[in-house]
Amino acid sequence: MAINRYQIIAGISGAVLITTVIYGVMGYKQVKKERIIILSELYDARARTTELLLESRQQRGVIESFTGQISNLGNTVGTLEKLAQTDKELLRKYSKIYFLNENYIPATLADIDEPYIYNGSHNFLIHAKVWPYLRNLLESANVSGIKLLIASAYRSYGTQASLKSSYQVTYGSGANRFSADQGYSEHQLGTTADFTTEKIGGEFSKFEKDSAFEWLNKNAHKYGFILSYPDGNAYYKFEPWHWRFVGVKLATRLHDDGKYFYDLDQREIDKYLVNIFD
Repeated sequence: MAINRYQIIAGISGAVLITTVIYGVMGYKQVKKERIIILSELYDARARTTELLLESRQQRGVIESFTGQISNLGNTVGTLEKLAQTDKELLRKYSKIYFLNENYIPATLADIDEPYIYNGSHNFLIHAKVWPYLRNLLESANVSGIKLLIASAYRSYGTQASLKSSYQVTYGSGANRFSADQGYSEHQLGTTADFTTEKIGGEFSKFEKDSAFEWLNKNAHKYGFILSYPDGNAYYKFEPWHWRFVGVKLATRLHDDGKYFYDLDQREIDKYLVNIFD
C-alpha cells in the first residue's frame, strides 16, 4: 500500500509532538526536583541562620553578664579597699558595750574654730573628717538664728578617767548615770560633741527645753549627727546636749524611722561604715 506524503508528514508531526511531550514531562519533573532541592536548601539555610542568630544572642548575653560581673567585682574591690581604710571603731556601740583601749587615738584630729567654742576655751579637737560636717551644722544653725557652741568634744582615755574620778568624788556611784568609764566614752572616738549656748552655759539640764535642742532634733541628721542618749535609754540619763557623728546615710535613716543608734543591731550598723564620710 502506497503511503502518500501527507501520511508521512502526519507521522513525523506525531513523533515530534510525542517527543516534545515526553521531554516536556521530563523537564517539568527535573524542574520540580530542582525546585524541591533549592527549597530544601533554603529551609536549611534559614534554620541555620536562626540557629546562628540564637547562638549570637546567647553569646552576647554571656558577654554582657560577664561584663556586669567584672563591673560588680570592680565595685566590690573598690568597696573593700575603702572599707579597709575606714576606722572600724567609728560605728561601734560603746556605752558599756564595747571597750576602747587606752592606746586608741583617732587617726587625725582638727581644731574646732574658736568662735564655736563655749567660754573661750582652747584646744577643743574633733575627728578631722567629722569637722567639715560639724562646721556646716554650726553655720546652718547660726543662719537659722541658733548660735550653738561646743562645750566638749574629743577626750582621751586619760582625760575621761580623770573626769570620771572627779565626778565619783562628788556624786559617788551616782556618777555612773551620766558619765562613762574610760574606754566606754563616745568622746574618745573624736566624733562626738556636747552642745550648749551662751544662755545655757554649763547648765546642760536646761538644754532640753531650748530652741537649740529643737533645731538639732529637726536638722542634725542632715549633717550626720544623732542623739546618743534619748530619754529612757538603757545606759545613761537623758543627754539632749550629747550628739555623735555616724554619717549622713545612717543618721537620716534613724531620723526617718524614729529610731536611735543603740536600737539597731551592730551588724546592721556596720553596713553603713563604708559610707560614713560620703
